[in-house]
Amino acid sequence: MTINLAEIYQKVIEDTCTIQQIPAPTFHEQKRAEFLSLRWKETDNLMPETDEAGNVLVFLPGQLDKFQVVISAHMDSVFPLDVPLHFRRDGNRIYGPGIGDNALGCATLLNLPLLIKDIPSPRGNIWLAGTTGEEGLGNLKGMKALLSRFHDTPTIYISLEGMGLGCILHRGLGVNRYRIEVHTPGGHSWTDAGSPSAIHEVVRLSRKLLDLPLPLSPRTTLNIGTIQGGTSINTIASHAAIEVDVRSEMLDTLKRMDELILDTARRFETDSVEISISSIGHRPAGSISEYHPLVNLLERILLHLNISPRREIASTEANLPLSYGIPAVTIGITSGAKAHTLEEYIECQPIEKGLLQLLQLIKQIWETSIFSS
Repeated sequence: MTINLAEIYQKVIEDTCTIQQIPAPTFHEQKRAEFLSLRWKETDNLMPETDEAGNVLVFLPGQLDKFQVVISAHMDSVFPLDVPLHFRRDGNRIYGPGIGDNALGCATLLNLPLLIKDIPSPRGNIWLAGTTGEEGLGNLKGMKALLSRFHDTPTIYISLEGMGLGCILHRGLGVNRYRIEVHTPGGHSWTDAGSPSAIHEVVRLSRKLLDLPLPLSPRTTLNIGTIQGGTSINTIASHAAIEVDVRSEMLDTLKRMDELILDTARRFETDSVEISISSIGHRPAGSISEYHPLVNLLERILLHLNISPRREIASTEANLPLSYGIPAVTIGITSGAKAHTLEEYIECQPIEKGLLQLLQLIKQIWETSIFSS
């Protein structure tokens, strides 16, 4: 029986909307994992398993055990449990927080057994994995577990994101994250006026950090993502904290930025102002060559589908295998925009080409020199 791509496309759309409605902030992916597991079990007669990291996996055997492909999609979202997950369809677009990052990626992964059912038994094994801990402070928890499990077998990692069709993310963007805390004695806003406020200090520190020079090349960014502190409006705050995300295309630049941030923060220490700095996240940088057979294969497939390929860099769960020199890429299924906002959306029409891209990749990957490279 030949696959019906239009039917699979409709299933992917429906599953995307269903998955988007399941809250799954980082560290709370269990309900989405249960949804994937139940569907694979009941619809595809597969035997899903859940590992110690909360990943849900299914195994599709090939002819040989000596190499394999792991296809993953992260299940977590950036949105907290109390954020309403409304969605709406407007013509060719579906709007909703997390719809593209990564409900669509998960829905594509979920329907892969149906998409590839007519492919003759591949030379190697295929593992499908819904992963945990990709967003926020998850620190690639799920991908770490996969690398630990499969380190003895030559493996290629393909990570699915809902958005970014045409992008070949073969370079992993290095990221360091810090929590900087300020402690002061605090006091009453009137009787202790003049005593240092942790909030005032953290605001001044934030201004200094935002004034640090950021190189345009290699592209480098600094973001203060959260700020916390204070007890009441008439209290001189005794504690405040910020969380800082630093990214750079070059590892040496990232290290220099880290030194600048730490030095800047330390300058705010006095007898009555205590500064503490802790690392809360790290994503290692890594890459494969733009001429790697995996990159070249994807370029040919995209060009055949009349999609202009773009070799780019980003921070995804592929960072981890790339940092060990393991072939890995992240690819998108459709186009979209406004990720990590309540107005996030995806375009429906390109999804069919996104599915064809993945189908052709799985068909052709065994016939290239990728594993021997």
